[in-house]
Amino acid sequence: MKSKLLIMFGRKVQKIRKEQGLSQEELGHKADLHRTYIGMIERAEKNITLLNIQKIALALDVSISDLLNFADLFKVERT
Repeated sequence: MKSKLLIMFGRKVQKIRKEQGLSQEELGHKADLHRTYIGMIERAEKNITLLNIQKIALALDVSISDLLNFADLFKVERT
């Protein structure tokens, strides 16, 4: 069973990456990580290290705390 923390982290990376219009390959290049590794992170298949979290944060131009803040993943629109 996948860790909820890894699932939420992967969703957050994917959300920011898509907001910036980056492909997994482009993010991987910017972060000096393989594109398949980015995909595995987004699918919660890898237990990412702090060093790689830092690489992704720098590549996305966000802070590590931004990557670990999952509140925006739970926002519900009210009409």
